[in-house]
Amino acid sequence: MRKLLVFNSVSVDGYFTDAKGDMSWAYKSDPEFNEFVAENSRSGGELLFGRVTYQMMESFWPTPAAAQAFPDVAEQMNKLPKVVFSRTLDSASWQNTRLLKGDLAEEVRKLKEESGEQLVIMGSGSIVAQLAPEGLIDEYQIVVNPIVLGDGRTMFEGVKEKLNLKRTNSRTFGNGNVLLCYEPSK
Repeated sequence: MRKLLVFNSVSVDGYFTDAKGDMSWAYKSDPEFNEFVAENSRSGGELLFGRVTYQMMESFWPTPAAAQAFPDVAEQMNKLPKVVFSRTLDSASWQNTRLLKGDLAEEVRKLKEESGEQLVIMGSGSIVAQLAPEGLIDEYQIVVNPIVLGDGRTMFEGVKEKLNLKRTNSRTFGNGNVLLCYEPSK
């Protein structure tokens, strides 16, 4: 069975997007962190997105600006297989993307049963909030950024039950970011 992991950035006050839905604050250039992100992107897997995050990613990663600014990450983002969950999209045109319109939890269960590399959610807080209570997420990789946004969306918005997690790893970067890795506690 494939593992499903989440890789998201959050502010110190717990938001993964600001009040306007922007996530650009989550990137502060730093050689050590840049190398970590590039290395992490090379670890492979199949990327899972909700419609909003998919459209944001699709509008950036296939562009020359992305290739120039983040060559390793752009190459991986474009070549890795991707899934977008949407009831409103009619097609998905970004290279190596398939569109799934069925019940989210059921579709993810099927994906986890397929052979292949890990599944990775990036962004897509509504997907995280729906899958976490279902027990479908195996690992959370959360990068805490040294910024307070004051308002925004959490990636667990709408979760009603307590989710107990255990820390499995942590790492601090020179730009002030802190990676925290968690698995659900049984």
